[in-house]
Amino acid sequence: MFATGIENSYPMIVGKDGQPFRVDEMSKTDHYRRWREDFALTSEMGIDYLRYGPPYYQTHVAPGVYDWTFSDEVFAELRRLNITPIVDLCHFGVPEWIGNFQNPAWPAYFAEYARAFAERYPYLHLYTPVNEIYICAKFSALHGWWNERKSDDRSFVTALKHLVQANIMAEEAILAVQPTAYFIQSESVEYFHPTTPDPHVQELAEKLNQIRFLSLDLSYGYHGVGQIAYDYLLENGVSRSEYQWFMAHGRALRPHQIMGTDYYASNEHMVDMDGVISPAWDTFGYYLVTKDYYDRYRLPVMHTETNYCDVDQAPGWLWKQWRNTMKLRADGVPMVGFTWYSLIDQVDWDSALTHDDGHVIPLGLYDMDRQLRPVGVAYRRLIEQWQAMLPAEHSHLDLHAPLPLLAASAKPLPQPVGRGFLCQNGTDRLGHRLPSPPLCAKITLSVCPPCVQRSNH
Repeated sequence: MFATGIENSYPMIVGKDGQPFRVDEMSKTDHYRRWREDFALTSEMGIDYLRYGPPYYQTHVAPGVYDWTFSDEVFAELRRLNITPIVDLCHFGVPEWIGNFQNPAWPAYFAEYARAFAERYPYLHLYTPVNEIYICAKFSALHGWWNERKSDDRSFVTALKHLVQANIMAEEAILAVQPTAYFIQSESVEYFHPTTPDPHVQELAEKLNQIRFLSLDLSYGYHGVGQIAYDYLLENGVSRSEYQWFMAHGRALRPHQIMGTDYYASNEHMVDMDGVISPAWDTFGYYLVTKDYYDRYRLPVMHTETNYCDVDQAPGWLWKQWRNTMKLRADGVPMVGFTWYSLIDQVDWDSALTHDDGHVIPLGLYDMDRQLRPVGVAYRRLIEQWQAMLPAEHSHLDLHAPLPLLAASAKPLPQPVGRGFLCQNGTDRLGHRLPSPPLCAKITLSVCPPCVQRSNH
């Protein structure tokens, strides 16, 4: 999947008058007025997949009450243009009547919203229910920048817990309507480098490197949560029964998961003796950081966000990210997509949206006047060169129309076992022998390398 996105963040910040202020990136980029033009530009780029979602805070107007006016228009146009949305249901903010991510009632309300959305648009099957859970919790409840604007560990864990609960419950609600949906869990993949061999610095970096995984550990029901991170959860308000709920419900959803990986030059960090965190730029790079996450979760992977704010250097960054993606694919990681984020330049991300200054950041394939940037030219060329030949290289997820294939198969679908799917050659995804060789559906859904080497099953 070659994709881009319409940046649709909408957190609450403190405005210039000291009062709460809603940042709405789709308003700042004039998308509400120019959305038909933006979709046409997406199509002209040769891009078939668009990370996109309606403004949640405007759509979910009260418990059980929804305003679909804007959504009906935009999703109808995307369908007409044959652009497949990766539906972004919650992007860094909630409606005013919810309050913020400290509200324990929000996950259930959000699940109701997700189900209502899926019922209204039953033909949609790719979702990111809650975008960048780790970043949202961190910026809202640890850095004190957005929404609840708290700055303590307990608030961070509370926000993280509610965001993951909402994400899992929304996925279950969507599957009740669209049983073959896929969830592309866009998350910032990060790494913390210790600056010295001092034990204190090493321990601090280890703690941060365990915490960075928590949103996906809980979302995917990963049983290998580090001891430091597990204790951190319990010390800050997660009960053992809640933890077990995440393990059971998250793991049950794994067959529907694609791990979305967001990587920027700011995703790697240096940690010093005083706990000060500074940029490490792309020390390891997308390949090594993503491989770290893939080795942990063993799920199909999509590069779901990247960009570069220097207009002249952006095409080089695009090429570097693409070569890292192709190297991962060549080394056996099931890469299913790549994204330059976003279609249009963004506004005020130089302050992480904390200031309403109107600063245009040249991150888009197009500028604010909808004129193609050099990186747009490079991305269009990349798509033209690579799109036709990639599906022939590996077995892949047929994300355009997987629904009839699953239902029509006379054989049972593969069931999750251990860390992978059961496969016809009698091994799991890691190549370990299983007690008896089960049957697989003959579909393009398998991402098991042993099977790929033998057949299209």
